[in-house]
Amino acid sequence: MSTLNSISRISPRSITGLIIAIVSALAVTVRAQETSPAYSFLNLPSSTLAYGLGGINLTAIEDDINSIDQNPGLLGSEINMQLGVNYMRYVGESNFAGVKFAHRAGEHGAWAMGVQYFGYGTIKGADINGVLTGDFSPKDMVINGMYAHDISDRWRGGINLKFVYSSYDAYSAMALATDLGVNYFDPERNLSFSAVVANLGGQVKRFNEKYDRLPIDIRLGITKSFGSLPINWSITAWNLTKWHLPFYDNGDGTDSSEPVVKDKFTSNLLRHLIFAADFVPSEKFHIGIGYNYKTRTDMSTYKRSFLSGFSACAGINVRNFGIGVALSQPHTGATTIMLNISTKLYEF
Repeated sequence: MSTLNSISRISPRSITGLIIAIVSALAVTVRAQETSPAYSFLNLPSSTLAYGLGGINLTAIEDDINSIDQNPGLLGSEINMQLGVNYMRYVGESNFAGVKFAHRAGEHGAWAMGVQYFGYGTIKGADINGVLTGDFSPKDMVINGMYAHDISDRWRGGINLKFVYSSYDAYSAMALATDLGVNYFDPERNLSFSAVVANLGGQVKRFNEKYDRLPIDIRLGITKSFGSLPINWSITAWNLTKWHLPFYDNGDGTDSSEPVVKDKFTSNLLRHLIFAADFVPSEKFHIGIGYNYKTRTDMSTYKRSFLSGFSACAGINVRNFGIGVALSQPHTGATTIMLNISTKLYEF
């Protein structure tokens, strides 16, 4: 009897118990670690679906190579010979772009590889005395390789290995990171559950004497539809390595208002959760919306947009191509847009 058939007899309860044990052990290991903003770009999605559903989504099931970026457990043999391209116009002069390719590896596996580039425009350089030294263009780059395999007919696990390179003027750094993810999908109940450990690893070359830690995170997610209504409802929990996520409420911007630290139970709970809904009337079209309370409170200024924390996406499949777009406005002066294009090369 094959190994796959033997594993397939393991009950979902046993696998779920194993996942909880692993997640609990990893939470104890990384709880005390403080991450650095130097690698916060690793949390930015390249998928319009994930970005439109709140910025992080581990459980949305879609036959699109762009949707696997945050959970390697979503990669499978059905995403065969697919090429995906993404572009994002971010805050200020920031522009992000990337490309991915995936191929089947036997009947129950698949591999993928990709490159992601993060450019932040042009910045004027100066020495410690304020003397201008010329312009420079800071940038980050991630090169990754991914592999996933079916554990059973409903469980799938994957690993994503990432090489990270950063260059800021005369300084550069390199790091190695790993994402580990599993997904459970029951098509009869349209239920998807995922667990991901993101950005395990560390620097192999520092910018200077200071060691910058990667944004290691543990994430859980669930997506479910109810009845005949073609809406997939999602809840994603992230930043699970620590409970307290305080933020400053900056008031109404008047001279008399002072920043107030918010660290209550409800606030901390909501800053760990992302809510989303995806309307999928057919395989050729979807439109979704997400709400990320942490994004809204991180932009907690009196000039914050009413739409801050909300994001939206839409996707359509036309012949051999899939096209996706996502929008968000975290601040009145920062409207972001992301585009995805994917194609199945074997259909040409």
